[in-house]
Amino acid sequence: MANYDVIIIGGGPGGYVSAIRCAQLGLKTACVEGRDALGGTCLNVGCIPSKALLHASHQLHEAEHNFAKMGLKGKSPSVDWKQMLAYKDDVIGQNTKGIEFLFKKNKVDWLKGWGSIPEAGKVKVGDDIHEAKSIVIASGSEPSSLPGVEIDEKVVVTSTGALELPKVPKKMVVIGAGVIGLELGSVYARLGTEVQVIEFLDFITPGMDSEVQRAFQKILTKQGLKFTMGAAVQKVEASKTKAKVTYKLRKDDSEHDIDADVVLVATGRRPYVDGLGLDALGIEMTDRGQIKTDDQWRTNVPGIYAIGDAIEGPMLAHKAEDEGMAAAEVIAGKHGHVNYGVIPGVIYTAPEVASVGKTEDQLKAEGVSYKVGKFSFMGNGRAKAVFQGDGFVKLLADKETDRVLGCHIIGPGAGDLIHEICVGMEFGASAEDIALTCHAHPTFSEAVREAALACGDGAIHA
Repeated sequence: MANYDVIIIGGGPGGYVSAIRCAQLGLKTACVEGRDALGGTCLNVGCIPSKALLHASHQLHEAEHNFAKMGLKGKSPSVDWKQMLAYKDDVIGQNTKGIEFLFKKNKVDWLKGWGSIPEAGKVKVGDDIHEAKSIVIASGSEPSSLPGVEIDEKVVVTSTGALELPKVPKKMVVIGAGVIGLELGSVYARLGTEVQVIEFLDFITPGMDSEVQRAFQKILTKQGLKFTMGAAVQKVEASKTKAKVTYKLRKDDSEHDIDADVVLVATGRRPYVDGLGLDALGIEMTDRGQIKTDDQWRTNVPGIYAIGDAIEGPMLAHKAEDEGMAAAEVIAGKHGHVNYGVIPGVIYTAPEVASVGKTEDQLKAEGVSYKVGKFSFMGNGRAKAVFQGDGFVKLLADKETDRVLGCHIIGPGAGDLIHEICVGMEFGASAEDIALTCHAHPTFSEAVREAALACGDGAIHA
């Protein structure tokens, strides 16, 4: 038996960041992780490997569509799928080994195995029981499926299986037009797969600004993805090499079938809390299977905290990281803080899509008096030079105070550009503050400044 100040259950972005922060604050810390590598879903079978494949397939797209325009002549590269997967695995390995190094550097113990909480103050890993003054549940989430859809990770796959397919399929059906489905769908579309997306709702990427949703779907359609909207999947019948998806259109209840080599089920994720022993502990849960916490990430059982995908809020790695650091601060007797109004969301397609704060739809529903500043990337010299003029920056500001309320970007580098607005919102910036800040030329960031200028007297290059 070993005694700790803190034991964190889960070595994903929330868990490992929390563990490092606890150790930095002078707490004797251990992290429980049952995978062979640290980093959780994000580093092993999520954010990082998918970005590697997005990058590789984007380079192929550039070679096929834009190289010749720049005077780069020659045969387009052929796809060595095995090598592409090996590159992806190498990227994963570099990142997960980096976390192991950080654990050693900060003297965090990695307790290898799956953890459970037999009682408050105790964590069981394998046959060993460890004592801790505080326990942080950072167990993450797992893919959720649909009734009538059985996942085998070979023909009917989640994001995990989609990152390990033995070959590039000729035809793929993606169930769900959310972030995961569209990112992985666009990877395979660039590699030559016919991709059909089936979505229950009448729009893609739920929760996103509706103007961006429409523009994004148009761009993806232009890139070759096909969309069937307002369709409820009834069942998926799979053989060893093929699958048949049956869906019903909500508008007329008509039933349709579609065949595919691979079906990607991307219908969201649910908290992964099985086997932790939460019922026996009496930990309160929400109706959606999330752990209930207060504003300091404490559960109703003293000494037990929870963060990340296991609790309410967007299932984002950076939200989990923020909560992990904040919970560590609270445990160490300091003040932990997360500004939930300024958590960006990013989709890493090409173009990227990013947002922070309120959407225009939300502001309308709340009756807020607002103004909109918009600027197209077609007016941005750098974007046009690299064939990325599709998309725009949309800035929303309070009509009376000019304070920035939200921003929505579809275009090159959107995932990085959004952070200028995140910092601005954190400091209570006005649109004019951003408009008066000198931006280097030529950069994509000038489009953000132009959108801010459009909230005032008008953009210069529009």
